[in-house]
Amino acid sequence: MWIDVSTVVRALGLAALLTIVPVGIGVTVAGDRTPDREKASYDALDLADFDTTTAVVQRAPFCDLVPDEAVKAALGTEAKVTAYGNGEKSGALPGGDVAHEYGCIYAGEDTEARAWVFAPPVAAARASALVEAATAGKGCTAPAGAPAYGTPSTALVCITGDQRTISYRGLFGDAWLACTLTVGVAADQADQVSRAGRWCVAVAEAASVQPS
Repeated sequence: MWIDVSTVVRALGLAALLTIVPVGIGVTVAGDRTPDREKASYDALDLADFDTTTAVVQRAPFCDLVPDEAVKAALGTEAKVTAYGNGEKSGALPGGDVAHEYGCIYAGEDTEARAWVFAPPVAAARASALVEAATAGKGCTAPAGAPAYGTPSTALVCITGDQRTISYRGLFGDAWLACTLTVGVAADQADQVSRAGRWCVAVAEAASVQPS
């Protein structure tokens, strides 16, 4: 399992959020089960060409709605998903803490893709604070000119040992959505940025699928 600086930043930000917003308010699912929604299609759209203002992200489980093609394109191989839900203990968080989010982990041999959406609603002011906290994380830089991923949003490049993680996170309505792609530092960074962007578009589209 990969642990990167952005994971710690996420946990700290969510802990701060939960001191203000009660867990579970406005969550649109019952029993933490995915609503009756069809899997999203994969169009390999670059993040720069994706209008994030039109995405209506659901604060609900979405892992089984992510197209298999999107996972393979991001990792370079097929991978099974490890999903976790609101209220579950998860190794995705430091110390295996209880998650207050819905998340997916896809692991290849030396690559990993993740995505998660906070279960509690997030206000714009809190989202701005989360962006500020993320960009202040050690070992991470925020590249200039990165495409938007919600409003507000941030992109990060984080180096941990011999691994490099590209992440995008931002606010879609009242849903805080994040996604990451981790590969070895020897891989071409520009290619990783492009793959991460397409991965994050696929995540946003999957998380935005409306119940039928």
